[in-house]
Amino acid sequence: MKYYLIAGEASGDLHAANLMIELKKEDSHAEFRFLGGDLMQAVGGCLVKHYREMAFMGLVPVLLHLPAILRTMRICREDIRRYRPDVVVLIDYPGFNLKIARYVKTRLKIPVCYYISPKIWAWKQYRIKDFRRYVDRMFCILPFEEAFYQKLDYPVAYVGNPSVDSVTQYCKEASHRPDSFRQDEGLAPHVPVIALLAGSRRQEIKDNLPAMLEVASAYPGYQVVIAGAPGIDQTFYDLFTRGYRTKVVCGKTYPLLQHSTAALVTSGTATLETALFRVPQVVCYYTPLAKLAGFIFRRFFHTPYISLVNLIAGKEVVQELFADRFSAKAIHAELERLLHDSAYRTRMLDDYEEIIRILGQPGASRRVARHILKRYSIGRREESEP
Repeated sequence: MKYYLIAGEASGDLHAANLMIELKKEDSHAEFRFLGGDLMQAVGGCLVKHYREMAFMGLVPVLLHLPAILRTMRICREDIRRYRPDVVVLIDYPGFNLKIARYVKTRLKIPVCYYISPKIWAWKQYRIKDFRRYVDRMFCILPFEEAFYQKLDYPVAYVGNPSVDSVTQYCKEASHRPDSFRQDEGLAPHVPVIALLAGSRRQEIKDNLPAMLEVASAYPGYQVVIAGAPGIDQTFYDLFTRGYRTKVVCGKTYPLLQHSTAALVTSGTATLETALFRVPQVVCYYTPLAKLAGFIFRRFFHTPYISLVNLIAGKEVVQELFADRFSAKAIHAELERLLHDSAYRTRMLDDYEEIIRILGQPGASRRVARHILKRYSIGRREESEP
């Protein structure tokens, strides 16, 4: 079968790459074209556009880059039309992907699958109309999403969480090789580590990393290590790390978490990955116009939490310091508890175990691949029969 995949950011690149690996296992004739990143390219196929050219966050950056975004959308539509895949697989990234879904479904009549639901349970529930019209099958990765969509009379499949797959696979492979992370990165062998995961986009890093560095560097008995985001050059981090004793490690977030005592993390997939590695954390997320942003969240959003950890648990497991709660002082107070309040750490780690139980067993990518093959390869064979 011929597959066209679209991932618009680093986490989507990771999950799409894992799905492609499983599709190749299930379909020996699998061919891929995609908008994505280095991980997808490493699996094989044709990279049409890198997500670095697409990953714009916030109203102002999107408006400033609107001509480039529209140009990419035109290129993508035309490329799908020429390629004529058997199925299009969209990974999150709703602002772009739902427009592509509409074109593919109404103009090209090609099946559309959506892997990793956009967070319409938080806001923009009106998008359910687009899913009903343009998406043939939705694969969800958060346990509570199945019940949410059921209330909206839109059947979906919970397939497990791909972060569980990634972390499980990493830990399995790591157990069979010598652990040289500290030595390779020039870290002291016995000094505990505070990890800083400041986001995958430049604007996120610019907004969050300065406060994270200020707070973490106030603990001289710890090593401060920044997880470098895919596609972000080391020189960009240099703008913020001058004057601090810190390291930036690129492409090694999992080894970093494996060696960390605590972490400061922006909201997103990284909060869940940190929990899966059982690292106590505080969620830090700066927003412009903090008081207004806090008011809008409390008044108009349909969820009390922003982090995947708390959303899955259905309660406050980790502190979410965002909008009007975000400050260096507040981050410092929470990090102090993580490092020195053993009872507090233990409660958080116990809650992590419950979250891991709720998520279930690994195998999300394999389940999605089998769903797609079972549903669409049959239709393809029927169409090709005389």
